[in-house]
Amino acid sequence: MNYSKIKTVLTIAGSDSSGGAGIQADLKTMLANGVYGMSAITALTAQNTTGVTAVSEVTPEFLGQQLDAVFTDIFPDAVKTGMVSNSELIEVISEKLIFYNARNIVIDPVMIATSGTRLISENAISTMKEKMLSSATVVTPNIPEAEVLSGIKITNKSDMEKAAGYIHKSYGCTVLLKGGHSINDASDLLYENGEITWFESERIDNLNTHGTGCTLSSAIASNLAKEYDLKTAVKLAKEYISGALSAMLDLGSGSGPLNHGFYYRG
Repeated sequence: MNYSKIKTVLTIAGSDSSGGAGIQADLKTMLANGVYGMSAITALTAQNTTGVTAVSEVTPEFLGQQLDAVFTDIFPDAVKTGMVSNSELIEVISEKLIFYNARNIVIDPVMIATSGTRLISENAISTMKEKMLSSATVVTPNIPEAEVLSGIKITNKSDMEKAAGYIHKSYGCTVLLKGGHSINDASDLLYENGEITWFESERIDNLNTHGTGCTLSSAIASNLAKEYDLKTAVKLAKEYISGALSAMLDLGSGSGPLNHGFYYRG
């Protein structure tokens, strides 16, 4: 790899003190996928594999200062957003992405942690719909998040197609609807310009799935930064997350993290 020409990716998300999700998962994923990762933190969380016990949000002013610091010095080739829990922070992100003409934007509409903790307010969901989704290169909801965004109950693949179509038409964004919460498999649906592409994959028998959404969206952003088209970016990201799950890392007493560095041997 020519490190003098390495691609750069910015993650805008919350910090996970246990290292399995959020900013920490994003930066690990970016390193593993050969890009230079940067971060703007939206919130500090006290959490581990069993749940989130406290959240301390940054101020909108400080989030804006972080974004200015990144965009005015090392301009990112791609951006991903994760946990953003209130409307004011979402508005700052939207304004800055527009102002700096950010490209290759992956929005992971984080609403509920793997442990079940709610991470976003109702007002923030409305602001996200209104201000952010239309700017995305791709939005990556899981099934529960897609149900919130579409108002459609999802129980099968046909429902996934309907929900993805609704989100696309309502908010003007390409959608990768993740099937990891499906009872049958982990196949994902890409709805792009009216075209449906299924990425079929078998469910990996691993209960440790903390941070899978963060990891997938960061891997997609990394691949977009490297100038892959969206379908290829998703395909490669799914291969990476399958490897991270298949490594069977087992840490913590709850739903543990993935092995983001399964490629590497120290």
